[in-house]
Amino acid sequence: MKKNILIAVAIAALFGVGIGGYFYWQHSQPKPEPLPVQAPPLPVPTPPPPAPAPVVQQVIEAPPAKPELPRLGESDKFMLDTLASLVSNRTLMRLFYSERIIHNIVATIDNLPGKRAPLSVMPVKPVRGLFISAGPEEDLSISPKNALRYRAYVSIAEMVDAQKLVEAYVRLYPLFQQAYEELGYPKKYFNDRLLFVLDNLIAAPDIKEPVKLVQPNVLYLYADPDLEARSAGQKILMRMGSKNEAIVKTKLRQIKLQVMLHMHEKKVESAE
Repeated sequence: MKKNILIAVAIAALFGVGIGGYFYWQHSQPKPEPLPVQAPPLPVPTPPPPAPAPVVQQVIEAPPAKPELPRLGESDKFMLDTLASLVSNRTLMRLFYSERIIHNIVATIDNLPGKRAPLSVMPVKPVRGLFISAGPEEDLSISPKNALRYRAYVSIAEMVDAQKLVEAYVRLYPLFQQAYEELGYPKKYFNDRLLFVLDNLIAAPDIKEPVKLVQPNVLYLYADPDLEARSAGQKILMRMGSKNEAIVKTKLRQIKLQVMLHMHEKKVESAE
């Protein structure tokens, strides 16, 4: 390509000199000495493209942990002790599983915006008792009694201080990031996913009772197609009852605010 450009420039320069000589010869006497042919100008080199601007990424500011963090595979006791310091209620602490806690927290958070949140990776034990509906088959709704099944879990949300919770999260962040990478996201940033999930949960509709249901088969479904199409995390919030949902969403907003207060900008090289 560069060779073709040089040839084109040379031809254009020689053609211009020939035309100019022709008109000079027609209108001037005596005939002047022929002008020396000038070499074609060298092409101006094309400057190299500018380097891609660095991408600004919001990252969590995690200072060195004191005491030093355990290995991820040996972190269960450390994590349980951290949770116990936040919950300060032994009865409620029995709701947590004691193995693979960070792995399961990360996996559950990752699943909540999807259509399913498998119980097999939940960090807490399932709600006791069966789902409670009310009304005849043709006019089913969620029973007000069903909200009572979630009171222990909502009590944890009420009890935990959002600032202290996020401070613990920031301190333990390298373990959360490692668990997220092991989940299958080696080039992803867990805190980005956390903020996305918080936004998804906070966007859950503020339900008003009674919440209508249908039961085409064994499972109950929301009668409202919009509610039924919601994410797994939003459905969990909605079936808690309006009061419980409002309490949890308020805490989620507080948590998001605290997470953002611990973030700072970091410039990373563009992937392009």
